[in-house]
Amino acid sequence: MAQRSNDFFIDRMPTQLEVSNAEQLRTIMASLVSDQQPARLQVALEKDQTAEITLMPAIANTFLQVLRLISRGKSFKLMPVDAELTTQQAADHLNVSRPFLVKLLESGQIAFTRTGRHRRVRADDLFAFKVRRDQQRANALSDMAQLDADNGYI
Repeated sequence: MAQRSNDFFIDRMPTQLEVSNAEQLRTIMASLVSDQQPARLQVALEKDQTAEITLMPAIANTFLQVLRLISRGKSFKLMPVDAELTTQQAADHLNVSRPFLVKLLESGQIAFTRTGRHRRVRADDLFAFKVRRDQQRANALSDMAQLDADNGYI
């Protein structure tokens, strides 16, 4: 069965050919990308024409991250930060159950709006919560390591 040319990697895994293509392009891109400097690429067009493309560091690094995912055979979804998510989508992003997410929403830990009787979570609010949660976890682990060191367990 032929795949549609506009398929993304949301609901499917990359094919072996796509993995190989992504790895080849990732290798080329990685050799050109610097965190501080734009990446300049020469692209071959039809009829022996070329075009130079300049990618700013943020764009080049984002492109590299996408290529890394594909070259590892992983599916993914791009999400604008101003997207509104259902509670199930938000729960899936945090890798928690939907009822647990609803408790986070109702306790005020994550901002949300109501559309009729449905809750909607802005992606940027969800990302901000995730950053806070991850920082709290890192701080707790650091405190535990310090306690171990203080008590001579390390």
